[in-house]
Amino acid sequence: MNVLIQGEGEETVVLLPGYGTAAPALDFKPLVDELSPHYRVIVIEPFGYGLSDETDKERTTDNIVSEIHEGLQQLHVERYILMGHSIAGIYGLEYVNQYPEEVSAFVGIDSSVPTQPGMDVKFPLKTFAFLEKSGLLRLIKKVSGDPYAGLAFDDYTKEQMSMLSNKNGTNATMLNEMKHISSNFRGAQDSTFPRDLPLILFVQASNSDIEGWIPLHEQQAKESVYGKVMTFEGGHYLHHTHSVEIVENFRRMMDEIDSGR
Repeated sequence: MNVLIQGEGEETVVLLPGYGTAAPALDFKPLVDELSPHYRVIVIEPFGYGLSDETDKERTTDNIVSEIHEGLQQLHVERYILMGHSIAGIYGLEYVNQYPEEVSAFVGIDSSVPTQPGMDVKFPLKTFAFLEKSGLLRLIKKVSGDPYAGLAFDDYTKEQMSMLSNKNGTNATMLNEMKHISSNFRGAQDSTFPRDLPLILFVQASNSDIEGWIPLHEQQAKESVYGKVMTFEGGHYLHHTHSVEIVENFRRMMDEIDSGR
């Protein structure tokens, strides 16, 4: 498992990517650059992502959580803030309940909610595998234009992200995780965040794809006595365009929570 470590702050922030983020260490760069003057930042590249190896292990929530924890144990990281994008909201929910003595807060970046609608869909795995093996997926990406246009990535980083996207986009490990998405969401539906765990959720303000996106997060925030929700106009990858605001408000909210305890 590959990780990126940047910064030397007293507190540690562990970043977990959303599903299909082919190059997490690069994708999170705008956020890492804002966090690292204040924290030690560790970006996890789960198996099948970034420069990490693939794995034959089933991509269940339990296995993914266990592997991330083992990686942090090998780094001798004992206490940290967990910050996750998208489906990391599902994995993070299980993680904080399994290791409550290690996680000091959870921060979601447009993070998934177990009860969000539409997650019982069956994904066309064979179609994705065919597109990848035939080379059609690369062609589709090529004619679709630059997905990072206008974002704070230099040309070299964009090139590396594109290469890793072609390498990892539909590898066997990613496809296996896709196969487990519905069951992983279903398995989390009875779980809640610990009552005394600081919970900060940064949420896309205008999500027309998922009904009740903001209320879902507001309800989830009520699970914690320290729950907070803040919305931003932008796409699902809020850390691409709002990394400065995310870090400023994250630090302010944590200070407020700490002073109110």
